[in-house]
Amino acid sequence: MEPEVFLAALERGDIDTASDMLAEKVVFRSPAVFEPYEGKAATIVLLKAVARTLQDFHYTRTFLEEDGRGFAAVFEAKVGMKTVEGIDLLRLDAHGLVADFRVMVRPHSALEALMKAMVPAIERVLTDQREAEAAGPGQHD
Repeated sequence: MEPEVFLAALERGDIDTASDMLAEKVVFRSPAVFEPYEGKAATIVLLKAVARTLQDFHYTRTFLEEDGRGFAAVFEAKVGMKTVEGIDLLRLDAHGLVADFRVMVRPHSALEALMKAMVPAIERVLTDQREAEAAGPGQHD
């Protein structure tokens, strides 16, 4: 996987494309909770909720580890009127899929705004998933 493809998908809010680049056992470490989220399904829910919550999300800088399996991407976005600055730290597995996804956010007031907005966003994502499952195959996008 090329890191630029994954980051471009996240910038567009194209979580379906980004999810193709996640390892099944990916570990997602949120800035909001101590325990990591484990697995692709949980990570997809979180990424969809983030895509609904952050406005004007864009990466400003990237850094690649010497071995090419780890990279960092600095981002900026808005949550309501708060400006969020953060960094995504990603590590790829032997197959080139994202196996470890860590997010750090600053300032504290932006993290608080993000945490408050994420609770209803996660609920909306889960509701959408339940409704799509109830509709059956071919009845949703």
